[in-house]
Amino acid sequence: MKKLLLILGLMACGSLWSQQFDFTYDHYSFIVKDLKKTGDFYAGVLGLEEIPHPTDTVNFRWFRVRGNTQVHLIRKDEVEKSESKSVHLCLAIRDLDGFIAFLESRDIPYWDWPGKKNAVTDRADGVRQIYLRDPENNWVEINTAEHNFN
Repeated sequence: MKKLLLILGLMACGSLWSQQFDFTYDHYSFIVKDLKKTGDFYAGVLGLEEIPHPTDTVNFRWFRVRGNTQVHLIRKDEVEKSESKSVHLCLAIRDLDGFIAFLESRDIPYWDWPGKKNAVTDRADGVRQIYLRDPENNWVEINTAEHNFN
């Protein structure tokens, strides 16, 4: 019984401790070789606003997603990549069909989760999602998860 009370007490303390932090998502970074080509994808295809890096415009390109949330591209000569679709940036959008029409008008391929080209995944929770690859083959998920878009 004492052991059970001790475990419950520790769990309660852990729960209280974790509630003290108020995190906000700041940025996601990709390491890339071709900063221009990959940066142009985030600006031209995804329509993200480019924002200045505070000190180094040769090796970095930064983009605003919404508010202060950003995507950072960092140029390196050597880049280790994960081919796993589980490693990805995810952006939510209200009009997935409109975005798909835009991709198709530019012959930009996209995939569903299982890997079927130009297909959409309908998740069990009602969220629709697609995956595309930037010029350096990083996966980017675009989905319809509900967020406060204000």
